[in-house]
Amino acid sequence: MSILAAYRRNAAASRSIDDAAAAGKLASEQLAVLPHLSRGHFGEALQRLPRHEMEVTLRQRVVPVVWLPGLVLYAGCGIRGAEYAARNGLKLVAQVEPSDFHWAVRRIWGRKLLRQATHGLLNTYPDFSARCRITPAQILAFLLLVGCFAASLALLPLTAVWAFANAVVGLFFLSIVALRLFSVLPLGPVRKPHVLSLSDAELPIYSVLVPVFRETAVLKQLLRALLNLRYPVNKLDIKIIVEEADTTMRRALERFDLPPHFEIIVVPQGKPQTKPRALNYALQFSRGTLLTIYDAEDIPEPNQLRVAAQRFSQADRKLACVQAQLVFFNSNENWLTRQFTAEYATLFGLILPALAAYGLPLPLGGTSNHFRTDILRRVGGWDPHNVTEDADLGLRLARFGFHTAIIESLTYEEANTQFFNWMKQRARWLKGFMQTWLVHVRDPVKMTRDLGPAGFWVLQTCTAGIFVSALFHPLLLVFMLGEFILDPLPSADETFLRSVLEALNLLVFATGYGVAIVAANLGLQRRGFRGWWLTLFTMPVYWLLMSGAAWIAVWQFSFSPFTWNKTEHGLTKIKVN
Repeated sequence: MSILAAYRRNAAASRSIDDAAAAGKLASEQLAVLPHLSRGHFGEALQRLPRHEMEVTLRQRVVPVVWLPGLVLYAGCGIRGAEYAARNGLKLVAQVEPSDFHWAVRRIWGRKLLRQATHGLLNTYPDFSARCRITPAQILAFLLLVGCFAASLALLPLTAVWAFANAVVGLFFLSIVALRLFSVLPLGPVRKPHVLSLSDAELPIYSVLVPVFRETAVLKQLLRALLNLRYPVNKLDIKIIVEEADTTMRRALERFDLPPHFEIIVVPQGKPQTKPRALNYALQFSRGTLLTIYDAEDIPEPNQLRVAAQRFSQADRKLACVQAQLVFFNSNENWLTRQFTAEYATLFGLILPALAAYGLPLPLGGTSNHFRTDILRRVGGWDPHNVTEDADLGLRLARFGFHTAIIESLTYEEANTQFFNWMKQRARWLKGFMQTWLVHVRDPVKMTRDLGPAGFWVLQTCTAGIFVSALFHPLLLVFMLGEFILDPLPSADETFLRSVLEALNLLVFATGYGVAIVAANLGLQRRGFRGWWLTLFTMPVYWLLMSGAAWIAVWQFSFSPFTWNKTEHGLTKIKVN
């Protein structure tokens, strides 16, 4: 069955889709009798268009082509353009083919749109852009720290210097322990918002951005998941975002007869070629009041858009984002997927809900975050130079005074099944945490004023804490074991420092392992997984593997900071219905 056939089948079974078809009938009849405007004439109309009207043309698919005294005549692109013209009393005299529309837009405005997607945040809020990896002030601070450490090595006993360095690194480990402990504590009587049932007429227009790059293996699964979304199709604005150089993906998409509410956005070639740059480019075409992102392998629960829309309708304008919870459809495939599942069960089931419940900033997941589109644009969109644009955006929203909530809706993803694929993905995440931390600590005083002391702690823990812990975990483990095995009886002048150091190390590792196992077990139980004791007690091995990814991240940050390590999907042996 073709994609369009599936769409028509769903339309026959859904009252909301029937209503959408009725609403578009008049516009369809109007389009049927309108002449087609050629590419050349449409391009000329775009060139004459005032700058302030460009946004309307991109988002609503209408463009003025004739100006008469007291009357402007328009050309519309597709059913959405015709519907917008009908709602706003615009007189259509011609129609434009979608392929001609995008060809002309790329030819006339392509460089301008790409420049905005790539440098919009840098031009608007340069202090929040990762384009500059490290500032002169940060370089100076780093050199001062290195100098102090070198002087300490020359002037102080080696044991004292090592103890101090160990204690500093141990604080990062303890911050992670404290975050997990915070997440397992009872939240208290948190008032759940009253669920309102919005009618189809009350639902806002929803843009769904889906960036894809070399994802032909999961394309059918993706389109099926998007077609299953229970939302009025006349209020859906789905953008499949594909890179210009990805000709294989573009050809694969052309083989599908997509419904009218789907649109393929081709991102012109440019650097950096990252997911956030593609999202920024498509954002300029998005017409939704609300907007969400799905990855190529995502299978969201069908009613997720309604749940998010209802949550926004109950909140004030300070709520800028709601994050759905990510789970895996291949959780039990192998040891690596089980570790990934335990990790996500802790993060999305415990840590993020706890942070949201207390109004603290939280790093977003890379998918299934739902935004008020105007606020997303106001804060600068995504940072195309940050390879964990999700975490950065969540923290930036908090610094602008906005809040993020967690909704009880799931998106099923594909857990990484192969070690080297996982290692590339993890290295990208850890490199992005380093980028995000360096961006937000450029002005520590202002950052603390924006977030408050608790928010300051969350930012440090969720960025630098995770990175430093992954980087130095095996080194501290080796050091601790070496102290016990190679030198169990220190000299008298070393006894006190050694005792303090060993006690600190034991505290860090014992509490770290214990709290992590308790949190992961609680998170897994809430997801319905019980008896995963082998997975829980082998988590330290998983953490050691992360250290390898952290050192790769250091190398890439130094020599290829904006390189996006592509995660391959469609590798699972689990078949999704």
